[in-house]
Amino acid sequence: MDRPGQHRRGVRQWRGGARSVPSRPRGGPLLLGCRLRLGGVTVRLVEVEAYEGADDPASHAYRGPTRRNAVMFGPGGHLYVYALHGSLCCNVVCGPEGVATAVLLRAGEVEEGHDLARARRAERRAAPVADRDLARGPGNLCRALGITAADNGTDLLEGGSVRLLPALRRPATLGIGPRVNVSTAADRPWRFWDATSTAVSPFKRHPKALAD
Repeated sequence: MDRPGQHRRGVRQWRGGARSVPSRPRGGPLLLGCRLRLGGVTVRLVEVEAYEGADDPASHAYRGPTRRNAVMFGPGGHLYVYALHGSLCCNVVCGPEGVATAVLLRAGEVEEGHDLARARRAERRAAPVADRDLARGPGNLCRALGITAADNGTDLLEGGSVRLLPALRRPATLGIGPRVNVSTAADRPWRFWDATSTAVSPFKRHPKALAD
């Protein structure tokens, strides 16, 4: 259980750190080791990808604000949820308000609520899901946590249904490389992962990937 005040101190540290990094994508590693909690499931984040706005053709915000990406242009610390190929993906908006920057949560390790997460994953699989695969991949992470489209825009830092909690342990070894399966700006090293975790998703390069 979190010690009194620990969550608030961690929130201030994450929010201030993410906004003070000169190149915002480098704020992605600050989320590694942090925990995402919803209902009875807690996931420790082990893989993330950073996306800019107008400077990043792979970002949903590249062409400006729309109804779909409006949360990305809002204040940092909110959850941006969107559908992709029949699955949901979730991102942490990194602010500041008006500057569309978000970090995609690609994979995590379930720390609490294994049975509930496994039951949610079993809805799409006949065979039991191994612990390392419960939240491995963006869609699986959302399924394991029970995140829905209704969670889009949730304030992760100030009492929303989905909570972002500070890290109890940081990665011993940080992995850095290009983002998974993006067709533009494909070589930007904006994917970050815990190199000691078996829950990190496999890298896949888009067949039509273009470098900057």
